[in-house]
Amino acid sequence: MKIKNKIILLGLITLSPIILGMKSLDKAPNTYYRVYLNNKNLGLIKSKESLESYIDKKQNSLKEQYGVSTIYAPEGLKIVKEITYSNDYQSTKTIYNKIKKESSFTIDGYKITIRPYNSSDKKENPLIIYTINKKVFTESVDKTVKSFVTDEDYKIYSSGKKQTIDDVGKIIKKIYIGNKISIKKSKISTNNKIYTSTNSLSKYLLFGGNDNESKYVTKEGDTISDVAYNNKMAPEEFLIINPNFKDANALLYPGQTVNIGTLSPRISIVEEDKVVAYQEKKYQTETRNDNSKLVSYSEVIQKGVDGKDKVTQEVQKVNGETTNIVPISTEEVTPAITEIVVKGTQGSGYGNVTSGYGNVLATRGEWGWPATCASISSPFGYRWGTLHDGTDIAGCGYGSNIFAAMEGTVVKVSYKYDNGKYIVIQHPNGFYTMYAHLSGYNVQEGQRVSKGQVIGYMGQTGFATGVHLHYSIWYGYPYYGGKVYNAMSFY
Repeated sequence: MKIKNKIILLGLITLSPIILGMKSLDKAPNTYYRVYLNNKNLGLIKSKESLESYIDKKQNSLKEQYGVSTIYAPEGLKIVKEITYSNDYQSTKTIYNKIKKESSFTIDGYKITIRPYNSSDKKENPLIIYTINKKVFTESVDKTVKSFVTDEDYKIYSSGKKQTIDDVGKIIKKIYIGNKISIKKSKISTNNKIYTSTNSLSKYLLFGGNDNESKYVTKEGDTISDVAYNNKMAPEEFLIINPNFKDANALLYPGQTVNIGTLSPRISIVEEDKVVAYQEKKYQTETRNDNSKLVSYSEVIQKGVDGKDKVTQEVQKVNGETTNIVPISTEEVTPAITEIVVKGTQGSGYGNVTSGYGNVLATRGEWGWPATCASISSPFGYRWGTLHDGTDIAGCGYGSNIFAAMEGTVVKVSYKYDNGKYIVIQHPNGFYTMYAHLSGYNVQEGQRVSKGQVIGYMGQTGFATGVHLHYSIWYGYPYYGGKVYNAMSFY
């Protein structure tokens, strides 16, 4: 009898969990919400709405900072409805603190994607900018455009009125943003830089991440060109960040405070013009050898005179800098007269020629012009903090002749990723000239050339945004211990 009672008791103990489970099935299941942050399980909550409301309530400082009425959950937060018999849920406050610890909250805004202008690398990462509203971005872009396009030109183009040229002048064909830009409304993480004002965003679009904007107090004798160069700026950059000056020839007085900074534009403002202008045509030099005279003998028997042409060109500028000039037509107004120089050839080569920079200074004007046209698309000087170590000459057309600027020996005929096809000539006075972005060569290494001799042809090889010649003068071999000078100071 005792054994029988024990068996009954054991059976009841064994069945009790099943009975209790059957009783729990009689109850309705709970509807809770499981919270995930970047696929990490943070736990269950009773109400999705209560969490969203709690987040919004606790982030008043963010509302004030960004001027918004609502703060939202972070990116990567998912709240999934879950039906369960479990009562193992957590308080809204507990889940909120977990979220706050691991991520930042979001607000309504706009994600702006800016793709690089004229980039050949399709995989190049685009620039991402976040703003509170589209108006902040559009006003900032408009302000940036006006930094690179004059008020007068902007008004003329914006008016839509037909433009004409009586004799010389220009027609503004297009002003546009070269980048591909997309604007999408989205929830933005407050962990990102979010622009809330036109001034702050336009400053970024102009200077990029550069934080070197500062003030400079002018001294006696300062010019805009000097101040710009000494601070690694182009005169055009100086005028952009000091709009109270009309042009680079404006006078500075001692004690005047001006803005200094390195531009690094985030967007490309493109201006395309048709330009008609009178242009000086540099004379060429013909050298005639006389073997009856010593090598030190040199006589000009016909003095060279520059001519004048009326040229029509299509000019493209990007952020105020000329990047391409395409010739349309040229009308000769006054012909150039070739200079003829007789040089002696008796003696031992170049040994009798004086070397040193002083000799070149004494003979300025004797350097020949290296191209058939005289348009300078980009002068020697700083551009956005980097020295442009040559003078870009454009508008002659693809394949036009390139000339040796002075007699010498060709020491390099080669190709480099940035210079493209280039030539280096060593001159008897310790100077070297370099001619880059050529389409082809007409000389070979070791060849002696005379001033005005055709050495190559204008092109667009290497890093070149348009057809032009990059021309530079160095004392010593270019880049390898040589010192570069502004080539235009020799003309």
